Amino acid sequence: MHTLPPCFGIIPARYDSSRFPGKPLVDILGQPMFVRVYERARACPLFGRVVLATDDERILDAAKAWNVPALMTSREHQSGTDRVLEAARLIGAGPDAVVVNIQGDEPLLEPDMLSELLAPFAGPDGAQVQATTLAAPLTSALDRAEAASPDRVKVVLDAAGRALYFSRALIPFDRDGDGQGVGPLLHIGLYALRMATLERFAALPPGRLEKTEKLEQLRLLENAIPLRVALTSHRCHGVDRPEDVANIVKILLEHEK
Repeated sequence: MHTLPPCFGIIPARYDSSRFPGKPLVDILGQPMFVRVYERARACPLFGRVVLATDDERILDAAKAWNVPALMTSREHQSGTDRVLEAARLIGAGPDAVVVNIQGDEPLLEPDMLSELLAPFAGPDGAQVQATTLAAPLTSALDRAEAASPDRVKVVLDAAGRALYFSRALIPFDRDGDGQGVGPLLHIGLYALRMATLERFAALPPGRLEKTEKLEQLRLLENAIPLRVALTSHRCHGVDRPEDVANIVKILLEHEK
């Protein structure tokens, strides 16, 4: 087994979301959402450090009040990846360190998912792994219904577990329709990249496939940067719109029973 390099978790927290302004600060049973995400991330034992990366004084002040380590980053970033890169530079992540982009709108994130995401870096060929992400097989009729939606990204893998392609379309297409072929995998938007790979990724221009599908991870594949996909049995419950908060509260209350 390969020794796991230093690992850093970074939670980008932008205030001006077009669909949900101020989303990181939304109250979920007495805590701002970013606090719940941070506490879940800190429960993963593989991180040396987890920090919030924001662009707004209101979020920074709230982080101080809740004792969440936070960094102020530029308001000019076009993506969460750019914000994560600036934060990784600020904390001094070395070129071989692994930087995890932890979505700030996943208050029910399972810490085990982060461990699964990082595991390939400690595997037999861990020294060659540049980037990882997660995917989940379809296990229910609900999964299969969700898979048809363009909002749920699908991924297909090669024999070594590397991503071949991501799409909003339902891939692979089962021509025979007999259920005997390779089924779709639902992509989960967590990413871990070596710092050197993150620097390279951010310096590359958006690719043609990336622009077509509106999927940033395709930039890696278009530039022959291998992306290892780890499988998980866990699911995400993100907050994209204000109406999603009620579902999060419902799940939390059910778990407390």
